[in-house]
Amino acid sequence: MSLATKAKGLLKTEGAGHAARLTALFFGYLFAALLLAASLTYPLMQTGWIDHEPQRVMGRLAQVFILLGLWPFLRLMGLANWQVLGFAPARSRLLRAIGGGWLLGIGILGALVLAELGLGVRVPDVDGLQIPSLLEKVVAALIGGLLIGLLEETFFRGALYTAIRRRASVAAAAAGSALLYALVHFLKPHALPSGIAFDWAGTWSMFLHVFAGLFQWPHLDSLLALFSAGVFLALVRERAGHIGWCIGLHAGWVFVIQLTRQVTDGDEAASLAFLAGHYDGVIGWLAALWIALLAWDYWRISAWWVTRRAPVTPNAASQVDP
Repeated sequence: MSLATKAKGLLKTEGAGHAARLTALFFGYLFAALLLAASLTYPLMQTGWIDHEPQRVMGRLAQVFILLGLWPFLRLMGLANWQVLGFAPARSRLLRAIGGGWLLGIGILGALVLAELGLGVRVPDVDGLQIPSLLEKVVAALIGGLLIGLLEETFFRGALYTAIRRRASVAAAAAGSALLYALVHFLKPHALPSGIAFDWAGTWSMFLHVFAGLFQWPHLDSLLALFSAGVFLALVRERAGHIGWCIGLHAGWVFVIQLTRQVTDGDEAASLAFLAGHYDGVIGWLAALWIALLAWDYWRISAWWVTRRAPVTPNAASQVDP
């Protein structure tokens, strides 16, 4: 099968409405968890049991409710099956894929960070950093990356991508899962403005402002970078048939970003500072372009490889058409 035919299969819009409905449904689940968290934040803070900022409490409660309700939600969606979620390979193969993806993820984002350092967008900042402290940060970034990779890939590339892909094209499934993946990174509770009391009214003001980040123009670059990353991970999921590589890639990216923010600083006065973005100072226009190019090249090369390995028969052609 030619690459042109492959491209047409990727770009077809069949099932776009189905993808939109499922993406909205998964967003509704996350919204319900956040709404429940907002409802309980103020009364919980009034007990005096928790000594943290209200926005942090609301965010943590939302995460707890997402985790508690995830399996019942997946059962309702007919997705409560480890194989369906992308954990199909044998454990040894899955672990090898996670390890390989982690190394690849470090290479991908490591190259981006080196480019930002070379452009003067970020500058080293290791003054006063001791070896024990550095090792502690490395371990924290490793564990945090693996946890984030496991949870987010199970939800987005495991559950949402699979749900859409059952009745829609690769393009629809990749776009739907990547869009929600990118959006939720900006749905975070923030501190109340000065002068606004933390009461019931303040709590719901905090809840409503969770969605304000979606409409801030400076976030567009990071939003596109995250969308590109989501598409790339979806294409890897499609080709691999499981989410092992996705978990590893995601964990490697988080590892690099967390360490980069610990040992470097962004230089906002640099002429090319806009390339790094405002979300975390790492993923911006440069990351969006870099990951989008990788996703495009990966899909083309993997399509060629699958076609090359497949026997030239009518049935084989249909089997390699994702």
